[in-house]
Amino acid sequence: MKKDYYEILGVKKDASVADIKRAYRALAMRHHPDRVEESEKKQAEEKFKEISEAYGVLSDAQKRQMYDQHGHAGIDQSYTSDDIFRGADFSSVFGGETGMDDILSQFFGGSFGGGGGRRQQQQRRPARGRDIQYEAELTLEEVYSGSKKTIKVPRNEVCKDCQGNGSKNGTSLSDCQTCGGRGQVMMNSGFFRMAQTCPACHGEGRIVKESCPKCNGRGAIKHVREIEVNFPRGLDNDSQMRLRGEGEVGPGGPGDLYLFIRVKPHSRFRRVGNDLELDLPVSFVKAALGGEITVPTVDGQITMKVPAGTESGKVFRVKGKGMPDLRDERQFGEIYARVMVDVPKSLSKEQRRLLEEFAKASGEVVAGDGSISDKIKKIFK
Repeated sequence: MKKDYYEILGVKKDASVADIKRAYRALAMRHHPDRVEESEKKQAEEKFKEISEAYGVLSDAQKRQMYDQHGHAGIDQSYTSDDIFRGADFSSVFGGETGMDDILSQFFGGSFGGGGGRRQQQQRRPARGRDIQYEAELTLEEVYSGSKKTIKVPRNEVCKDCQGNGSKNGTSLSDCQTCGGRGQVMMNSGFFRMAQTCPACHGEGRIVKESCPKCNGRGAIKHVREIEVNFPRGLDNDSQMRLRGEGEVGPGGPGDLYLFIRVKPHSRFRRVGNDLELDLPVSFVKAALGGEITVPTVDGQITMKVPAGTESGKVFRVKGKGMPDLRDERQFGEIYARVMVDVPKSLSKEQRRLLEEFAKASGEVVAGDGSISDKIKKIFK
């Protein structure tokens, strides 16, 4: 007696089509004969056939209605086993994203609406070259203004001796005798007839009779390539750039080059997003009396007024003098300048006399142990 289709897939009778697809996908991946031990293949094949039949019925609205009304009798009388599979949209279950989109074409020889032939053509399509990664080091000044730099990237490039086909002197390749140039061989596995990648040519369909001595048949050699890159303004340590076609070569075309940006630490500025921070030394005279000071920026300097009585640690904002925004170069961050009162390490006699008079007028006691710097720090603490 046949098992209930809903029970086979582990879903309720009111399950949606999406629920049925999810259940079938999980079971098909679990019971695929290629994913189990050799001793369990026969049992897996039977289970796979069972869940595929259940999905073929429950995923089709008309067949499901017949099954719900009449059970297996309604299906067995109205449809053949081929009809059950023909209406099921197996391709939408896997969507090609897990490597399981070839399950059915492998098992049933591409009988589902010609999909197997299309997949075979995709498998034999020449492989694209490998993507490569490279760390590009830039200074803060370079990412502030943007820069054009030449970088040296090691990568595999087409061997000129064989023109990339791996054979001596670039001679033509021969069709693989094992698969007849198809790139696949058919294997019988119990109930199923499976298409597998040809072990002799690894799916290429052609083989090299005599390998190129320069590249040992690889069709590519290692080469350091110089690439001129335009680095935009505003890049940061978490920035990435993709250069299409600058990766490794391959029969299906080159891969891509991914640049990971590293900005060197700056001797003066600390970067926080698009803002810049710095410690700004200010003499204790200007801190006390006020006056103009020079504030450095990435591309020069500006003049800023410091009010009288400015304390050490006071932060001033310089608007629009930070880093440009990577997404909009017209937008800039700010500079945050933290005042550090600069106390002199030594004084002339006249400077000392004047400061002592100032200390006395302020009620400060300056006699005793301690350097003059310590005493001045007490005054401007």
